[in-house]
Amino acid sequence: MALSKEEQQRAALERLEKFSRFTDSSIGIPFTRFRFGAEALIGLIPGIGDAAGLALASYVLLEAQRAGASKAVKLRMLRNMLIDFLGGLLPVVGDAFDAIYKANTRNTELLRNYLEKQLEVEPPPKPFPWWTLIWLSVLFAILTGGLTLIL
Repeated sequence: MALSKEEQQRAALERLEKFSRFTDSSIGIPFTRFRFGAEALIGLIPGIGDAAGLALASYVLLEAQRAGASKAVKLRMLRNMLIDFLGGLLPVVGDAFDAIYKANTRNTELLRNYLEKQLEVEPPPKPFPWWTLIWLSVLFAILTGGLTLIL
């Protein structure tokens, strides 16, 4: 059975969230709330680490293309990828920058926001509160009847 477009998009987001967690925040530093991922470790490899990180980040862009993301969203993703790549090339601070910037998480969030806006449908109107109308009518009838008897 074929998945609907919405189901495919939700499945893509689920895959990207797992991927982003692995690449950007799968490793915690004990006694802190700071987390980094496999991409920061790969970035430590001289010469090829940052290029490998860029190749990994392109997976998120590929999934965005498959999910039908707009050109504007994909351009923002490319910008995040380039910032992460160029920042990682900086001597000494580049590796720390890789651990902090988390381009894959940012790009997954961009895609999630875009798709949620695309999938947004106006919620159905709330049903008319018939029971409230009935009980208020009974209450007003009792009050009106009681006031009539008093006056």
